[in-house]
Amino acid sequence: MAREYVGEFEEVVLTLVAALQDDAYGAAIAEELETRLKRSVNLSAVHVTLYRLEDKGLIKSAMGGATQQRGGRRKRIYTITSAGLAMLKALKETRVELWKLVPQLKMS
Repeated sequence: MAREYVGEFEEVVLTLVAALQDDAYGAAIAEELETRLKRSVNLSAVHVTLYRLEDKGLIKSAMGGATQQRGGRRKRIYTITSAGLAMLKALKETRVELWKLVPQLKMS
């Protein structure tokens, strides 16, 4: 089976799904992207990315309860799968190994 790859935006969204845990839904992820990364994003782009990650088996979703704050509407909550967590670990290891090759980033 060929290795599944993720793009940079997919990686960031996947990381936020893992970090936000029970609060990982589209609007919260978009807010985190804007707050933490100072990156303005379209909510539709976040949702499309979440659907793509779910299709790849890296996250799964379930409908949360309806709230009065949302006018009785339910929100879709995302959770990372074991495959998604394995992907994040592999991505982190790869990044660290690459960063080690950059002389300006080496610790003295």
